[in-house]
Amino acid sequence: MMLVDTHVHLQHPEYGADLHAVLTRAAIAGVEKMVVASYDLSSSREAVKIAEEVEACYAAVGVHPHAAKDVSREIMEELERLASSSRVVAVGETGLDYHYMHSSKETQLASLEAHLEMCERQSKPIIIHDREAHNDMLAALKGFSVNRLGGVWHCFSGDLALAEKIMARGWYLGIGGIVTFSKELAEIVRQLPLERIILETDAPYLAPVPHRGRRNEPAWTATIADMVAAIKGTDTETVAEVTSANAAALFRI
Repeated sequence: MMLVDTHVHLQHPEYGADLHAVLTRAAIAGVEKMVVASYDLSSSREAVKIAEEVEACYAAVGVHPHAAKDVSREIMEELERLASSSRVVAVGETGLDYHYMHSSKETQLASLEAHLEMCERQSKPIIIHDREAHNDMLAALKGFSVNRLGGVWHCFSGDLALAEKIMARGWYLGIGGIVTFSKELAEIVRQLPLERIILETDAPYLAPVPHRGRRNEPAWTATIADMVAAIKGTDTETVAEVTSANAAALFRI
C-alpha cells in the first residue's frame, strides 16, 4: 500500500531534532511520497533543500496569505528561481485567509495574483489556502490558465456547493486530519468521488484522532486514509491507490 502526503511542512522547526526518525516512521507506514509545502521565502528554500536530499520528498514554494504583506518583487523573483527546480512540483501554499487578517485583503489578493502568474510561467499546479474567503478565491482564479494546470484546495473547509465548484474545474480537495473529528467534513467526504480527493496531514498541525494535541507527522496519513475508507464504505487499500494516483496526476510525480 502506497500513500502520498500531499501537504506537509517538514522544514518546520518542530522537526529540527528528529526529521530522520519522522521520515523513517512515514516509510514504515507506507507513505512513500511527500510534498513539502512552504509558507514564506525561507521555508521555500528549506523545502527545496529537503526535496533535493530526500528522494521521497518534493517541494512546493510560495508565501502563505498571512505573510502576504511581506511579499516583494525580489521575493517573487527568488521564488521563481526556486520554482524552476525539477524537485518543485507546485506553487504554494498561497491564497486568502480572512479569519486572522494578518495581511490586508488587498495585499493577499496581490500576492495570490503574483503566485498565479508564476504558475502560468512555470507550468505547475497551485496549492490553495482558503479560509473564510471562498467567493473572493473563486473570483480571483477566473481568467488564469492555472485552471488548466490544476490545483488542490488545501485543508478543504467549505460546503458541498464549494466542493462541486472546485471539482468542476478538474481540481482536487485536500483532506486531512480534520475529517477524523469533524462530522460536517466527514459527511461532505461521504458524498465526494474518491477520484477528486488527495490526502494530506498539514503536519506539524492538525493531528488526526487519536493523536490530537500532539505534533502531527506524515506517518499519520495512514490514519486519515483509514477514516476516509470507513466513511466511503471501502477498504484502505482502495483509498490509498486512488488518492495516490490522483496526487501523481496533479503533481506529475
